[in-house]
Amino acid sequence: MELTHINEEGRARMVDVSEKFDTVREAVAIGTVSMKRETIERIKEGSISKGDVLSVAQVGGIMGAKNTPQIIPMCHPIMISGCDMSFRIDVENNKIEITATTKTVGKTGIEMEALTAVSTAALTIYDMCKAIDREMVINNIMLVKKSGGKSGIFERKGL
Repeated sequence: MELTHINEEGRARMVDVSEKFDTVREAVAIGTVSMKRETIERIKEGSISKGDVLSVAQVGGIMGAKNTPQIIPMCHPIMISGCDMSFRIDVENNKIEITATTKTVGKTGIEMEALTAVSTAALTIYDMCKAIDREMVINNIMLVKKSGGKSGIFERKGL
């Protein structure tokens, strides 16, 4: 398998997708933010001074997806037809699980947008809670599913 973002001279390039066909494409990414039990409780109670953490993280994640080509150098600007964020508070393990599902009809995949959405949501949670918990850890950001396009379906095993 070759690196597609490198030209014949070994320099970075944006891949030409003009010959590809438009297809429905979807990607799902996940990640977690681990934190102190007290922080989890404060988020659940809605008593974080900056506001409703998960509502702001939801908007932050969607904004991250929309701005992916501005922060990932060789990522194509694509029309995102949908971005859904979900959060699960895991009190037993002191963490918040983040899922982003992104969708488009286009010539190139949408997995970078899903990964950026999760990353931005996680960073938003960190930003909103850092005043009470500087030991938070952002973990395990990964693509779990991708469909559409020539490469077919990818589903991460063992989750």
